[in-house]
Amino acid sequence: MDLFDVEAAARESDRAVEEAKKKKGLHERIADLEKLIVRYQNSYYNGESEISDADFDKLWDELKQLDAANPILHKVGADSGNFTKAPHIMPMGSQEKAATPEEFNAWALKHPYGEYLVEYKLDGASLELQYNEGKLLRAVTRGDGQTGDVITDNAVKMQGVVKELKENFTGGIRGEVIMTHKVHKSFYSDKANCRNAANGLMKRKDGEGSENLNLIVYDVWATDGNQPFSDEEGKLNFLKNNGFTVVPLQIVHSADEVIAYREKVMEIRKTLDYDIDGLVIKERKVNHEDASRDRPERQIAFKFSLEEAVSIVRSVEWGETGATYTPVAVFDPVELNGTTVKRASLVNTNLIKSLDLKIGSHVVVVKRGEIIPKIISVIPGAGNEELKEINIPCKCETCGAELIDEGTRLYCPNKNCGKKILHQLLKWVTVVDIRDLGETLINELFNTKKVRCISDFYKLTAEDLVPYFLDKESQEAGKKSLGAEKVYASIQAHRKVSLAKFIAGFDIEGIGETVVETLISAGYCTLQKIMDASVDQVASVYGFAEILARTLVDGIKENKEEMIAMAEGGIINLVQGENKGKLAGLSFCFTGELKTMKRADAQNLVKEKGGSVKSSVVKGLSYLVTNDTTSGSSKNKKAAELGVPIINEEEFLAFVN
Repeated sequence: MDLFDVEAAARESDRAVEEAKKKKGLHERIADLEKLIVRYQNSYYNGESEISDADFDKLWDELKQLDAANPILHKVGADSGNFTKAPHIMPMGSQEKAATPEEFNAWALKHPYGEYLVEYKLDGASLELQYNEGKLLRAVTRGDGQTGDVITDNAVKMQGVVKELKENFTGGIRGEVIMTHKVHKSFYSDKANCRNAANGLMKRKDGEGSENLNLIVYDVWATDGNQPFSDEEGKLNFLKNNGFTVVPLQIVHSADEVIAYREKVMEIRKTLDYDIDGLVIKERKVNHEDASRDRPERQIAFKFSLEEAVSIVRSVEWGETGATYTPVAVFDPVELNGTTVKRASLVNTNLIKSLDLKIGSHVVVVKRGEIIPKIISVIPGAGNEELKEINIPCKCETCGAELIDEGTRLYCPNKNCGKKILHQLLKWVTVVDIRDLGETLINELFNTKKVRCISDFYKLTAEDLVPYFLDKESQEAGKKSLGAEKVYASIQAHRKVSLAKFIAGFDIEGIGETVVETLISAGYCTLQKIMDASVDQVASVYGFAEILARTLVDGIKENKEEMIAMAEGGIINLVQGENKGKLAGLSFCFTGELKTMKRADAQNLVKEKGGSVKSSVVKGLSYLVTNDTTSGSSKNKKAAELGVPIINEEEFLAFVN
């Protein structure tokens, strides 16, 4: 950089300031997460959880994403100081976890075991029983993972704690203290859940109530090095033979079988006597070195999520959007992420067939951070419901035409179907953004046959619109309609239309403005070029595939006559050709509320000046626009990871203007 290049120096200074802001915001968020995690760990280990496991996991995952080496991630909570302390024989660290099948598969790819040993992940309080020559020496809580509270007097009152073993064993046995649903309902319903109640009881100084607790065990280690088992399955057999209640074990041979077993357990989970919050997956071989880490790598907790549940499909309804029929499953209500859900889109007939879905099927429903729930799988052989085939419509309910089922889409092929035309009219007004022309008025214009195609909007006069605003008496009295004049003016103000909006406005299935912009960026920057493009040519454009390319080409062919009439007949002013505006080559993503304009207006401003708009933060994005530049939102975090500049509304407006 030239010593006297003032502008370049200013730009470099601005960049440095922005980087410093980002780093400051990042450090502040990390500090906040550290405080929250320590606080909630302490409440968890000392009797009363303040937040749900799912909410705690979100905080943990965010800290892990922002600062993977943070020491907080390698510690567990600590007990209160009310008891004598003792070290553990087996370290009680935290397990790696997966919350979705995708996350579990990613772990399984790195750990391709010939067998996967799957156990319930008990939702209770960890306890280690320490034995000397077969006799119980002490019982130690989890504590900080290395040292815990000695609660032997309380433990010996619990169901499932063996004071003297059949074998001369010296070492540690680890299990989980749980409270059954029956006990919770009968005696401790004032507590939020069984785990909180169990945590509080096991640490009472007077030991009262410990007899209402149960211990289920799953791990053992001999201190003399001579282990009384050869593998993980042998561990459970040893414990069972010595009088303990052990965690159930399932042995499978692939990651897919683990996922299928998890779905079955989700189905029966509500019938168990005690709470579980997932599964623990291990290899057959005992790997004590890995188990001694603060977070073992060769086993994982495959958790259940508040964002997924099991339900039963009771019916399938068919929603009609334009020419397309979309199946919607109706199932028994389930709680997902704090909301009651009983419907989910099935997208198309291909999905129904691939799932082998039937009325009466037991299904896994998910809502992972999404607004719309989805059915991701069917649990084979579950339940006693009679299974019935799903009836797929054959004829259009509006015009009676035979429907075409392409697998990816079930639709009415009749170009003149009234429902299809009306949907296209509504789509055009939405895409072009004629805000004063509402859906009710469009329906009335269509039903009275005043508007039967897109071109008809632009042929309307203010006088044509008056009868839709004033009754006959008012018209005869010569009253003026401000509403009619306002709608007319709004239509006339939207005669200038970009090529992307123009194509998207014709309501071709799956072809939105962003899709067309991708095509324009690839060189198809005029209406004629798009009309001349073949399926193969369109399919070769990044972001397209053969199905979408064919849909576009067929849709253009179906609407070609009106497109040409509108573009060449002076009905609209079509803005086409390569966009060389001020923002050409730049992309923007907006998140949160804007103060001076609607988000749609800001996005239109970007497009008018040659830029592009993204719905999410992706690699190559030029700017993320938000009025909360230091928040810990997912988009802000993603932008920080990818090095995408984050600017506020004021900076955005200064930039584009």
